[in-house]
Amino acid sequence: MDTTLSTLGREPALNRVTEAYRILRDLIVRGRLAPGSRIIEADVAAHLQVSRTPIRAALLRLQREGYVVELGDGRRARLMIAPLTASDAADLFDLVGEVEGLAGRYAAQLEGRERGRLVAELTAVNGDIRREGEKARPDGNLWYRLDETFHRTYVEAAARTRLLTWHDAIKPQAERYARVYVSALVDEIATSVQEHAAIVEAIGAGDADRAQRAVQTNWRNAAVRLSRVIDSVGERGSW
Repeated sequence: MDTTLSTLGREPALNRVTEAYRILRDLIVRGRLAPGSRIIEADVAAHLQVSRTPIRAALLRLQREGYVVELGDGRRARLMIAPLTASDAADLFDLVGEVEGLAGRYAAQLEGRERGRLVAELTAVNGDIRREGEKARPDGNLWYRLDETFHRTYVEAAARTRLLTWHDAIKPQAERYARVYVSALVDEIATSVQEHAAIVEAIGAGDADRAQRAVQTNWRNAAVRLSRVIDSVGERGSW
């Protein structure tokens, strides 16, 4: 874990909970806390140099959001990092598709000049993704970052505050899957580029219905592609 957390104990109580949550979520999303691994509250508190109270509150929030699960009951209950499973991935990708679909809808409703700038940005990023996919050995991590940039660009350009809040809560959970399985998905880059192009075209045309459907289709198809990979290489952290 990050040793810069030594200052956490000097923060006000609410800030300690928020910061503990942020740090733990980041460690989970980045795979530093592996799917299926056990969480011992006292060990986490000792490492972060805070009392167990903010850690308990942070873990409760992570449990509500699906990053952490509880196995057993009573004294035998224990907290674990949520596993990566095909069914969970399908649920998450559907949810992200619905949220980002609304962002795509709003993007298509932007004023003409602003929409034009957005289309130019999206086209440029999608071009970078296409060129990466045409390489003999595409860099999966670079593709992942470019794909994140593509989606985040239209979300930030058009989503309203509440939608951004929902997006920020859900998207990192899908990110866990992308980080673990991205190297097995590089053969699908060309398909992803085509689906992105449909999103850009719909936004550029100002067709809100079509833009929303294009985003939803991209995420639903991504869920199918990921499901095939998980079936092939296996789930992570399942019990």
